[in-house]
Amino acid sequence: MMPILYFAGIAALLFFALRFSCGSRVMGHSGVASRTGLPILDFGWALSLFLSITYLVCVAFDLLLPGYAMYETWEGLLPGFRWLTPAGFAVGLAESFLYGWYVALVFGGIYNALVARRRPA
Repeated sequence: MMPILYFAGIAALLFFALRFSCGSRVMGHSGVASRTGLPILDFGWALSLFLSITYLVCVAFDLLLPGYAMYETWEGLLPGFRWLTPAGFAVGLAESFLYGWYVALVFGGIYNALVARRRPA
């Protein structure tokens, strides 16, 4: 549980630092930047759902073809994940979803700040 809180805390700190230093440009909502910036909410939902669906497909793949399973790798990437337990499955799905939001907030915020900085005011 601590790694999830760690990543969430780091993402929140980076996002708020960008938000307060660059204003609404981080969210892709100001003037010209809104046409070229990433809308963070849409990007976050899309990326989180993509990673969640990918996780579900990978679990199905590992169950169908156990000789090619990658669940040992997931145990290192998804803290708290345990193969073939209901709690492990739920933790893996939740962390996949949260990783999507982490990337959307950090990458999307940085991207929007840089795009808005390059545009003339």
